Amino acid sequence: MTNTLSACTSILIGKKASIDGSIMIGRNEDAKAAWPKHMVVHQRGELGKRFISKETKLELVLPGESARYTATPEWTDRAGLFEEDGINEYDVAMSATESAYSNQLVLGCDPHVEHGLNEEAMITVVLPFVKTAREGVQHLGDLIAKYGSGETNGVLFADNNEAWYFENGSGHYWVAQRIPDDAYAVVANQLAIQEVDFNDPENFMFHPGIREFVEENHLNPHPAGFNFRQIFGTADRADAVYSEPRVWIGHQMFSSLAAQDEQAESADLPFIMKPDRRLSIFDAQRYLSDHFAGTPYDPLSKGPLAHRYRPISLAKTQESHILQMGRQTGANIHWLAMGVAAESTYVPFFNGITDVPASYKRGKLPAQLNSAYWIFKHASVLVDSHLHDFLPLLEEVQKERNAAAIKLIKETDHALVNYQGNERANFLTQQSENFATDTMNAYKKLTLELITKMTDYSPLNFNTDENL
Repeated sequence: MTNTLSACTSILIGKKASIDGSIMIGRNEDAKAAWPKHMVVHQRGELGKRFISKETKLELVLPGESARYTATPEWTDRAGLFEEDGINEYDVAMSATESAYSNQLVLGCDPHVEHGLNEEAMITVVLPFVKTAREGVQHLGDLIAKYGSGETNGVLFADNNEAWYFENGSGHYWVAQRIPDDAYAVVANQLAIQEVDFNDPENFMFHPGIREFVEENHLNPHPAGFNFRQIFGTADRADAVYSEPRVWIGHQMFSSLAAQDEQAESADLPFIMKPDRRLSIFDAQRYLSDHFAGTPYDPLSKGPLAHRYRPISLAKTQESHILQMGRQTGANIHWLAMGVAAESTYVPFFNGITDVPASYKRGKLPAQLNSAYWIFKHASVLVDSHLHDFLPLLEEVQKERNAAAIKLIKETDHALVNYQGNERANFLTQQSENFATDTMNAYKKLTLELITKMTDYSPLNFNTDENL
């Protein structure tokens, strides 16, 4: 079985838009309802000198010694690595990719490349070799310009100072936009970047030949400007029910004036907005866990519109992550929720760790219950079986674990000043492993409670008259 193109949802939050001054980039990796993910820490120099993609057969000479970095690869590398997200030792974060679509006019002029650089390899060949987010954008852009890509994708970058969103709109042409410090962005399987300012290198990066390509091939429907989304993207009925409502609900959450109720299917919703208030890590988690709760479009409701739109959090989410950068009080954090974000818990892994619990490195098909992925999925499918009765029990665990995560982070930040070098790495590793283990144990306990309660739901039950 091969991996299908991930159909994801992303969020980016600038440092002045967050409640604690951190930068956050996050994404749901959505592909299959039962397709395990692992988490690993690659050590410095682990990758060697050459890379060959199992998916596209692209061969690359890697540019020097690879840095240490975290990643969440597939359980099998038969179709490729799909490492998806991570933070390297230089405090650069990367998430790849947000799958998108290009229009036929553009692809007729610059088709996708069969043996190019795809999602499967992007983290592996970029993240270990860059020291800033801006450098990551340029390195990825140079690779796609040279080798091409077989997909249209969006890629998230961040470091301690800024966040960037990168998009390639065809086989070779790309742009990237810096997220303003006081703003956020939400993206849902569409090309998102709008007007590009070619005279603003602080906030825009791009393929050097993109303007000439567009002009020579008569691709710009509004030549007074350069709206990348309109030139390269799509705006059809599929977008209206699959992608645009997820952007709309994000603006409903954070910038209520940006998206009114009647705009759920609008093709003109803004990419970047200023929030009504400063956003926390739990706001980012809430967005990536959303399924139109409180609206007629919630799949958990029974109304006529319950399945009209594709929700953000759904059964096909393999993992959800938020990479929290620029933390002034301690180490940056790779937050990871295995399985369906709405029915899982985000576990904080501090940047600088040397390893993760063994259960995070296990998991295959069929299910095995010593795997972190399957531990969270087990609880999730049991809750789904009797949602009305079991969801409150799950939410109790989630709330307790969320509060415990903040407590852990504060304690770790406070104690970190006492550690240097290897002792610091060992301390961060132990703190991360302890919390991850405690969270898995909480879900195992929940699973046993759910199984116990389910024993009385059998159709073989019979209520005997108490007088007999």
